[in-house]
Amino acid sequence: TPGAGRSGRVCEVRGFGGFARNLEALADWLEAEGVTHVAMEATGVYWKPVWHVLEEHSFELMLVNPTQVRKIPGRKTDVIDAQWIGQLLECGLLHGSFVSPEQVRDLRDLTRYRKRLVQDRARESLRVQKVLEDAGVKLASVATDVLGVSARAMLDGLIGGERDPDVLADMALGRMRPKRDLLRDALAASRFRAHHSVMLSAHLTHIDHLDAGIGGLDAQIDELMTPFTQARDHLMTIPGVGRKAAEIIIAEIGTDMTQFPTAGHLASWAGMCPGNNESAGKRLSGRTRHGDPWLSGLVTECGWAARRAKNTYLAAQFWQIAKRRGQQRAAVAVGHTILTIAWHILTDNTDYQELGHDRFERRRTPNPDRERQHLTTRLEALGYTVTLEPIAA
Repeated sequence: TPGAGRSGRVCEVRGFGGFARNLEALADWLEAEGVTHVAMEATGVYWKPVWHVLEEHSFELMLVNPTQVRKIPGRKTDVIDAQWIGQLLECGLLHGSFVSPEQVRDLRDLTRYRKRLVQDRARESLRVQKVLEDAGVKLASVATDVLGVSARAMLDGLIGGERDPDVLADMALGRMRPKRDLLRDALAASRFRAHHSVMLSAHLTHIDHLDAGIGGLDAQIDELMTPFTQARDHLMTIPGVGRKAAEIIIAEIGTDMTQFPTAGHLASWAGMCPGNNESAGKRLSGRTRHGDPWLSGLVTECGWAARRAKNTYLAAQFWQIAKRRGQQRAAVAVGHTILTIAWHILTDNTDYQELGHDRFERRRTPNPDRERQHLTTRLEALGYTVTLEPIAA
């Protein structure tokens, strides 16, 4: 506060515990001192209880990146850090981080946990594959999905003690029926022992548990997505963006794009734009910066999916970049474009407007003479003699 100190200001330091009553005492003390702005450092999840308590009062809260408030090495304590953050805030040198509303934060928790469960299920299915290979059961060589309906019935039969390949192969359904001859060879489980039954049963039980958990999270997410249904439907019009991808985008950035002044700010926050590293006139590594890994990973996956969309601008962009710089960079570049499109869609509350697969061709206005000379030179380099005759009108 202003005072008669050496720098014309007085710094008062108090310590508070982490329990709810202690944090309420902190809020009361700040209000009694006439504090209007509060800044805090983002440290794991430990900032959240403080934020939640102060959020209920009339403070202007600011969450700052620890890289912005680093002090001189060798003079670091929690008290000094708090004083330094307060001084930076007083001087207006801090930039607040993006903190989404509570409803979006709840949705984010659910979508992130659902992804972890899906990853756990994928790992568990690989363990099933490992047990089958160890037992000499080559089911994966015939069935596309070893956890499909037909394959699951065969696995349950093996666990139940059935060893006759003919009986197991007859459990095939639908499109698996014509493969019964191959299934008989694949299910000749001469090495399948009781140990494999125990392991396989444990893995399948865990997979069933994960499926139930994923289904429960899907229901909760659908309930929380009710206010954002229109925004989700708009995002799903982007090639490569499905229902779950649209839900994750909303969970990570919300629908209020006033938090990001431009689409470039959003791409930078997500870590989907090239980094700047230049020294003495030399441009060094342009690796993308660390941003939101949940969002950047998702839009990159959407970029891979968009490359398969027929007659779309995003697919044309992917393959144009891929032939010059490789498919990995192309997927990141298309992911950046998808994030930019998402910003405009959420800002304007509209559907995606397709630019067309020939967008790049239409943007070019080649010189006919130069284009003719270029193509002639390429054919001659391949060993051809080129004679050009104009087509009659």
